[in-house]
Amino acid sequence: MTPLRGRLRPPRSLRARLTAGLLVLLGLACAAVGVVTVLALHGFLIGRVDQQLTASGGRFAASLEHEARPDSDNLPDTRGQAAGTFGARLLDGRVTQAAVVDDTSQRSVPLGPGDIHTLGAVRPDARGHSVKLSALGHYRVVAAPGDDGDVLITGLPLHPVEETVHRLEAVEAVVFGAALITAGCAAALWVRFSLRPLEQVARTATEVTRLPLATGEVAMPEPVPYADPDTEVGRVATALNRMLGHVGDALTRRHVSEKRLRAFAADASHELRTPVATIRAHTELALRHPGPVPDEVRHALGRVAAESHRMSALVDDLLLLARLDAGRPLDRQPVDLTRVVLDVVDDVHALSPGHRWELDLPEDPVSVPGDEHRLHQVVANLLANARLHTPSGTHVVVALTADTERAELTVTDDGPGIPRDLLPDIFRRFSRADTGRSRRTGSTGLGLAIVDAVTHAHGGTVTVESRPGRTRFRLLLPTGPCPAADDGAARPNFP
Repeated sequence: MTPLRGRLRPPRSLRARLTAGLLVLLGLACAAVGVVTVLALHGFLIGRVDQQLTASGGRFAASLEHEARPDSDNLPDTRGQAAGTFGARLLDGRVTQAAVVDDTSQRSVPLGPGDIHTLGAVRPDARGHSVKLSALGHYRVVAAPGDDGDVLITGLPLHPVEETVHRLEAVEAVVFGAALITAGCAAALWVRFSLRPLEQVARTATEVTRLPLATGEVAMPEPVPYADPDTEVGRVATALNRMLGHVGDALTRRHVSEKRLRAFAADASHELRTPVATIRAHTELALRHPGPVPDEVRHALGRVAAESHRMSALVDDLLLLARLDAGRPLDRQPVDLTRVVLDVVDDVHALSPGHRWELDLPEDPVSVPGDEHRLHQVVANLLANARLHTPSGTHVVVALTADTERAELTVTDDGPGIPRDLLPDIFRRFSRADTGRSRRTGSTGLGLAIVDAVTHAHGGTVTVESRPGRTRFRLLLPTGPCPAADDGAARPNFP
């Protein structure tokens, strides 16, 4: 059985709570008015009955004090008595006579032991008392001492009083019910009208939460038009407008800073390509010198060549990221992703034969629209990450699947896993497991950042799950037409 708490839940919206609160208060007020009026009317009618009993003087009960003889005219006096008037004579705790006026005559009333006990409990104080008789119903009675040491009781029925009170209760129920329904509809409309500015504030705040605030230029929504500072809603609207202004200024300054940083990275990368290429050329020329070269000099030239090669690759990566950050469109040609995966696995297998490489490819070729060179770089970076950060003998599984909407590439290894504190920033630039300056793995921290940026530029996503003994990169690419990336859509992920 469903508990009552689960079925009857309090309203959650402010509008419903205000409307419900007004209805509850109005209902309590109506209930209080109804109770007071019913009690007042009941007391007033009881008082009128008591006045009638006092005005009757107890003549009907007094006429029952002496039993009538058959040869006399000593009959109960019913003159001026209302129909239903009750009279009884009690002597020594027992009822000797009990009758009720029926039109202009009187008839005896049979009383049970309970009725006798009830009448005997009425004090002869000439005050009204309410009793219930089994044969007659509710009565208002007055007891007075008689001439022979007996007690004379006179009563009037309370049925007219109860009927009047019940009619008033029915009328109040109808009137108050109609008033509550009308007031509920009016209150709902009024509360809805009064909270329209607050709904505008909520819509504006919701619109802000849906904006891509992470990067790029953001168009802030219009300020809330309701700005009366003398109301609570007006103060909230004013505070929200000020907050939107501060957020908009901060986003504008951040966007300008990002543009400057992108321009600097692009310009610096472009300017560095020529001197780095010159250094590499002169170093290779010196190493090919036919004359004798000291071993120390040859070793130094070898180090210069290696570091210049590494710096050239770093400059190329930075330039690629700068171009993606600027929203440069990539090539959109059909790419045989199956062939790309096969070529990259062949290359990495030659570089790291100690790893156990496994391919899981579908029977039919998988084709996606995009830039073949950049997709080749994405797959190469993913496998290079598995090669460089796992020990020899690690089992790496490269799986490719596809359906009508997207292609999925996964790279799973059983290596030591990625540190938990590094996972949230794994795709940020210059994020490395080896944070030292020695860079023993040769990583620049840009490989996975390029994977993320190129994948996003192709309209895809890349995620990672890792724990000790299992790390899995999951790359999703659309197989249909890929929309061009917007300005700043490549998520610069600046540190």
